[in-house]
Amino acid sequence: MERDERPPSGGGGGGGSAGFLEPPAALPPPPRNGFCQEELAELDPGTNDRAEQRTCLICGDRATGLHYGIISCEGCKGFFKRSICNKRVYRCSRDKNCVMSRKQRNRCQYCRLLKCLQMGMNRKAIREDGMPGGRNKSIGPVQISEEEIERIMSGQEFEEEANHWSNHGDSDHSSPGNRASESNQPSPGSTLSSRSVELNGFMAFREQYMGMSVPPHYQYIPHLFSYSGHSPLLPPQARSLDPQSYSLIHQLVSAEDLEPLGTPMLIEDGYAVTQAELFALLCRLADELLFRQIAWIKKLPFFCELSIKDYTCLLSSTWQELILLSSLTVYSKQIFGELADVTAKYSPSDEELHRFSDEGMEVIERLIYLYHKFHQLKVSNEEYACMKAINFLNQDIRGLTSASQLEQLNKRYWYICQDFTEYKYTHQPNRFPDLMMCLPEIRYIAGKMVNVPLEQLPLLFKVVLHSCKTSVGKE
Repeated sequence: MERDERPPSGGGGGGGSAGFLEPPAALPPPPRNGFCQEELAELDPGTNDRAEQRTCLICGDRATGLHYGIISCEGCKGFFKRSICNKRVYRCSRDKNCVMSRKQRNRCQYCRLLKCLQMGMNRKAIREDGMPGGRNKSIGPVQISEEEIERIMSGQEFEEEANHWSNHGDSDHSSPGNRASESNQPSPGSTLSSRSVELNGFMAFREQYMGMSVPPHYQYIPHLFSYSGHSPLLPPQARSLDPQSYSLIHQLVSAEDLEPLGTPMLIEDGYAVTQAELFALLCRLADELLFRQIAWIKKLPFFCELSIKDYTCLLSSTWQELILLSSLTVYSKQIFGELADVTAKYSPSDEELHRFSDEGMEVIERLIYLYHKFHQLKVSNEEYACMKAINFLNQDIRGLTSASQLEQLNKRYWYICQDFTEYKYTHQPNRFPDLMMCLPEIRYIAGKMVNVPLEQLPLLFKVVLHSCKTSVGKE
């Protein structure tokens, strides 16, 4: 029987004797009155009447028109656009054959994007500036090979395009994820003119999310996913941090509680910790971390911009990811120090070892990998605060009433984080993409942990913490 995705509740960071706690109580579940609404579509003339009787070819929901070449609904249209424009790389926790329906389409982003491509959604129909409205109404569905689909799903296609930009600054400035054909490559002169137009469009786009005018020296900042930061066509400029970026990052960091965790994690020498005691300690830690996330939400600079209903949906869906991210970054010294010392005093029985699940083993491997990734990056408080906000502002969660506003907020902090990392880590050009690629991994791990039986969590944490602490000690 699957365990519900429920956050722990109860007594914060209090002490007391350790005992086996009951499964934690739940936050209010996300409302079930429908899925998030995307921005209004520009319906293709002549398809409006037919669309009323047609269903989305992706999920079966009511279609609203012809979007990117095929009849589809608003949700799948917006999902496809975001996935391609933001170059998202998803993972499927099952067999890459998940059922797509109106009620289940948000459960697996990988299979949803895969079906969009298989049904013929056309990447070249997405506008270059990412704004609403198709780029070319005459573009219809496309059939692409399984190999090309695999390159897109794995992110290889996006990497090849980025390399193409680095090596050929004079060609191919189609929208993210859409490569121009060789016969349609513009001349160097027209490229520079088009590049200027696109950059101007991007800066206007950026103003919308940042809420400020752009300083003159920012007119040459390329979009993360469309241009190479070292293009020979862009003159070198002195790099400084946008004042608005600094202000918003400062507000995010100020909202964080970076004080050490208050949950006692000190055990007398020679004391043997039982499974029940270690599980109770993990519950108390989760309680404290969850309460810190709730307090964090109330201090967010955009707190008044969203409804309590939306915050409830967001927290109910992301609390595990937020706790995991904070444990691997700002609280990692305590988690991989004091907590690791406690887990070292726990000796699992032969039965516990024998019954440990394959899903638990996968979670262990991925957590160890992610720990080393964060340890290598040495994520700053500013980067952590931005990553946390970006992960929290997930407009694909069902039950939201302000999905379009969430998308704007998400992009605002995406650009701010990019701005900060490029300013502070000038010699690490791949740092920002590396940070962002950790977020889908965190979501994947959090999703897999739901299927790990509660009684196996003590052993799981013991193995992960021991492995990470031992490997770091050898460095």
